[in-house]
Amino acid sequence: MKLIVAVIQPTKLDSVRTALSEMAVERLTVFDAEGYGRQRGQTATFRGIEYQTNLLRKVIVEIAVNDDFLDKTLSIIENVARTGQEGNIGDGKILVLPIEQVVQIGGKEKGPSAV
Repeated sequence: MKLIVAVIQPTKLDSVRTALSEMAVERLTVFDAEGYGRQRGQTATFRGIEYQTNLLRKVIVEIAVNDDFLDKTLSIIENVARTGQEGNIGDGKILVLPIEQVVQIGGKEKGPSAV
């Protein structure tokens, strides 16, 4: 079992959710987040005044998957969340973490069947 943590552009969330649901990955958690990587923020203009925004809006998607769904899920997120043909700085990152145990709170299932 693995936990996929994908940090993506907010504009790509609906596309990623749609593509994942077509592959029967329908259980996910979404968070709003702010941060920056190599971008180091952006310069914007509001009412004629230029200002620096250090934190950029991102979306974090967490998905717990069984090992047999891992590669397919990663491929979908990577391909759908990419902007442009080659991708761009700021498209995000995907992290994969091991899960030691899953317990379904509302039911009695544990382990891979609880995912």
